[in-house]
Amino acid sequence: MLEFLKEPWPWYVAGPLIGLMVPLFLMVGNKSFGISSSLRHVCAICFPGNIEYFKYEWKTELWNIFFVIGLVIGGFLTSSFFTPDVYTIDISSDTKTALMSLGIHNFEGFVPTELFNWGSLQTGKGFVFILFGGFLVGFGTRYANGCTSGHSITGLAHLQWSSLVATVGFFIGGLVMTHLLFPVIF
Repeated sequence: MLEFLKEPWPWYVAGPLIGLMVPLFLMVGNKSFGISSSLRHVCAICFPGNIEYFKYEWKTELWNIFFVIGLVIGGFLTSSFFTPDVYTIDISSDTKTALMSLGIHNFEGFVPTELFNWGSLQTGKGFVFILFGGFLVGFGTRYANGCTSGHSITGLAHLQWSSLVATVGFFIGGLVMTHLLFPVIF
């Protein structure tokens, strides 16, 4: 059983489990599900000042804080006990060739170590890629009023027009980054 938990679950198991969350939330009366909204709840709890955006009944959304805490604990437990010592992401040979032409050669682990490490923050490319990219993700999440999981899973299931627009924007942004900006930066 422990070996089963160490391997990635196939799409036909993980996908339906994620999909079943939407009817579960509808049955309990919740219409929003996403990670970025928990940051708003934390700010409303910690800074109950005169900021209009944080003036709402955050106690009804306390489950979201516990959900995020569970994600953090689950991530820690998984990385500590259920992750193999060496894990290589299975990507296509064409993708490996394209990444190698950009100077990325280490494919062990979940992310390329040439891109995501403390030393890369000391380079111009790494600084732009990690800090500026992280800022854009955070800004985009707030500007779109939700993150990819909130819009693409729950919002689309509720047939929300704004979620369709946001999801299309996420895909277009990903394509632009992958095919236009990433090769220029690296």
